[in-house]
Amino acid sequence: MELLLVLMIAISLSMDTFSLSLAYGTLNMPNKQKYILSIIVGIFHFLMPLIGLLIGSYILYLIKIDPDIIVGIILIFIGFQMVVENFKAENEIKIMKIADLFLFALAVSIDSFSVGLTLNTITENIFISVLIFAICSFLFTLLGLFIGNKVQKSLGKIATFLGGIILIIIGVFFIF
Repeated sequence: MELLLVLMIAISLSMDTFSLSLAYGTLNMPNKQKYILSIIVGIFHFLMPLIGLLIGSYILYLIKIDPDIIVGIILIFIGFQMVVENFKAENEIKIMKIADLFLFALAVSIDSFSVGLTLNTITENIFISVLIFAICSFLFTLLGLFIGNKVQKSLGKIATFLGGIILIIIGVFFIF
C-alpha cells in the first residue's frame, strides 16, 4: 500500500511537469536536448524531496515566502521568453542554454521540495520513493516534450506562442 501511495504522489508531482513540457515541446528542440532536459528534471525530482526532507522547514522559516510564488515567477519568465522568441525565430531548431534547462527543472520540481518536508511521515523507504519520483518525472517530461513537438509541427508558430501564454497563465495561477 505504501508503494502505491508513493507512486500516486510521483504521478501527481509529474502532472505539472507533463503539462509544462507540452508547452516547452513546442520550441522545436533537438531530440538530444529533450533527453537532457528530461534527465535534469528527473535529477531535480530526486534531489528536491531530499533537500526538503533535510533542510526544507528551516529554509521556509528563513525565507517566509510561499514556494508557489517562486514557481509562478519562474513560469511567467519562461512564458514571456517563449512568446518573445516566437516573434524572433523562423521555424528553426531551438537550442536552449543550460541555464534555461535548469530553470525549467527548478520550476517543475519545487512541489517535490514541499513533498520532501513530510516524506518521512509517508514512507520509510526514502531512497526508493525519490527514485520513483525521478523516473516518473523523467518519463512524463520526455512524453510531454515529444507530444508538444508534434503539436508544434502541426500548428507551427502559433503552438509556441500558445505554449508561452499557457505558461504565463499557469504562473499567474501559482502566484494567486
